[in-house]
Amino acid sequence: MTGASSGIGAQCAIDCSKMGAKVVLVGRNEERLQHTLAQCDEPDIHLIVSYDLINAEGMPLLIKGIVDRMGKISGLVNCAGVSTTLPINLVKKETLDNFFDTNVYSAYFLTKECAKKSVIAAGGLSVIFLSSVMGHVGENGKSIYSMTKGALVAGMRSLACELAKKNVRVNCISPGCIVTPINAHLPHIADPEKRAALEALHLLGLGQVTDISNACIYLLSDASRWVTGANLMVDGGYTAK
Repeated sequence: MTGASSGIGAQCAIDCSKMGAKVVLVGRNEERLQHTLAQCDEPDIHLIVSYDLINAEGMPLLIKGIVDRMGKISGLVNCAGVSTTLPINLVKKETLDNFFDTNVYSAYFLTKECAKKSVIAAGGLSVIFLSSVMGHVGENGKSIYSMTKGALVAGMRSLACELAKKNVRVNCISPGCIVTPINAHLPHIADPEKRAALEALHLLGLGQVTDISNACIYLLSDASRWVTGANLMVDGGYTAK
């Protein structure tokens, strides 16, 4: 579970533990990972790993260490990511590099390591990429974020085709606007008028982190055993209009 130090990733780790899973919580901030771990059921059976996912070269050793300690892997949830609102005239190459390194390359290379035969659990592997509605629709200032999230959806489909023979399922979840502890204090959520305008774009109002963790639990479980190459829109009706 990457991005397990906050927001959606943290809630996914907590809720997966409540379903009986042994969870590996990956993120850069060990203190925040410890905070997430403390909210998990049976915290002693889980593992926290402080790691910067931009370091693709270190991933083989990272996964080997996880397998040695926790056993083979049956599920991978790629939650780690960054977001911004930035007009094109302020975007530099370094900005694009940072976004693709964090949102796309890290998830791709981690999936590569987890999809090795020596790593996949006996029952197979379920891989989830966290995309966004911004990978499907447009909004001012969201071009670089949208490109990275669209790349995940496109790549997921081809990976689903390529890895099916290994009993690996690959799917995406595309959330709409989710209220998290971090963005709850930002103007688009905290300001009543701006929040009302944002809620009006979602037929069912704004989402909660548990809406995404529940979708992850479905895609990780045998309930979705015949689902691969799919993009699950969990957006409160945002893209229905």
